[in-house]
Amino acid sequence: LVVDGGGSLRRALVGDKLGSLMLKNGWAGVVVSGAVRDVEVLATMPVAVRALGVIPVPPQKKGLGERDVPVRFAGVTFTPGHWL
Repeated sequence: LVVDGGGSLRRALVGDKLGSLMLKNGWAGVVVSGAVRDVEVLATMPVAVRALGVIPVPPQKKGLGERDVPVRFAGVTFTPGHWL
């Protein structure tokens, strides 16, 4: 899973609930251009988590976002269906 949070470290975009969903879906991990939380719990899960930082503040759930679209950050374009 690749999450483009615009590099913001103001709110976490991934936490233990999404980690549990990753396990349930058989995903190997997540790359986040932003922050994560619940790192103590995520560290016990057999999934890779790479993010710019950690913050305990949860996301604002506004129902916004897109899926299955190309995203670009850190000089890399991530295309749906490709593996990284």
